[in-house]
Amino acid sequence: MAHIDGQDPKSFNFENILFEKKGRRATVTINRPGVLNCVNLATLRELQTAFQDASWDDGISVVVLTGAGDRAFCTGADLKEQKAHYVNAPNDYWKWMGEFCRTHELLRAIGKPTVARLNGVVVGGGNEFNMSCDLAVAADDIFIKQVGAAMGSVAAAGATQWLPLIVGDRRAREILMLCEEIPIQKALEWGLVNKVVPRSELDSAVDQMCQTLEAKLPECMRYTKQQLNFWKDFSWHMTIGHARDWLAIHNRAPEVQEGCNAFLEKRPVDYDSIREKSKW
Repeated sequence: MAHIDGQDPKSFNFENILFEKKGRRATVTINRPGVLNCVNLATLRELQTAFQDASWDDGISVVVLTGAGDRAFCTGADLKEQKAHYVNAPNDYWKWMGEFCRTHELLRAIGKPTVARLNGVVVGGGNEFNMSCDLAVAADDIFIKQVGAAMGSVAAAGATQWLPLIVGDRRAREILMLCEEIPIQKALEWGLVNKVVPRSELDSAVDQMCQTLEAKLPECMRYTKQQLNFWKDFSWHMTIGHARDWLAIHNRAPEVQEGCNAFLEKRPVDYDSIREKSKW
């Protein structure tokens, strides 16, 4: 049987991400800084390929996930793509959501420690990528924010499952219901990140964490990660199928339309209008 291993990152010719291997570290960078590193379908599929390759490469001991530039780590789904292709198309959104879920499952089950390098704002689905990683190092001038309930969606692909585990029930409700910016120092106090450093020290802090992780036994690390994932995986698999279907069916709702339109038109959401439309 042929030995399965990773490939040269250059062989993939990615267009939406950067993929680098250096020493025992693989770095995956969402490379869409012009749209604050939001993810479209093509980006999700490229992330899947990179995560799979890093998982199979026995020369890699740790994986870093980050975003290009210094403005954003990731801001979740590409709403322009959502408006153009998935709003009012529940079946197609269901397929997109399946790719989003698969990307997270590959990241969590990568078999190696993962570090989120939080180089800019972390919003919506971007925070779900943060939480899919094992550890997180953040620059000191960023914030974390969930926006689903304010913008026509529900953070049902990670945030509703994992925030109560990470920060506790009341804090999770505050993050998901108020949809306010969480300053990164508060995120550190709440356990949503592991380390906060001045921006100029971000790379050295990530290097230090990766070097510490590299000096561990690979099989022991893999099984430690597997066991630690139990509650995350349990809550995810108990709810994600239902969430995928509900979000797809709900995709035609006036709330989704208004949220997308408000974002694209750069105006506030008209909450009063939505409440009037919802009256029987």
